[in-house]
Amino acid sequence: MDSVYSKRIRAGKRRTYFFDVRTTRGNDYYLTITESRKRFNDDGYDRHKIFLYKEDFNKFLKALNEAVDHVKTELMPDFDFDAFNHEYDEDGGGGESHTHDTSASSEPASEPPAAPPSDLSSGDNGANESVDKW
Repeated sequence: MDSVYSKRIRAGKRRTYFFDVRTTRGNDYYLTITESRKRFNDDGYDRHKIFLYKEDFNKFLKALNEAVDHVKTELMPDFDFDAFNHEYDEDGGGGESHTHDTSASSEPASEPPAAPPSDLSSGDNGANESVDKW
């Protein structure tokens, strides 16, 4: 299955999320969401993967937004979630992360891609660090 789009999100020094749009044999699309965590005791990674199909995109986004809103408004209304709006650079520090695919849509992140971008991403997003997501 070919990846037609990939977005990598660094979440601290030991955790990375990958959002990959892939094609099926029937020329359809689905999304894989992968959490990759570096193990403390060795050089390996623990990975957890979710496969999300197009017929579930809207339901998934609705439930995710409702759960996040519940935490923000009901459980932790005084917490400053905006304090965590930074990206990690390749060294793991603060700074803006640059993606390899410059043709990515400027649509909000909560909207699933309607079609694959015309310039296919290589999946590395310009990062030099090797992270095992499979």
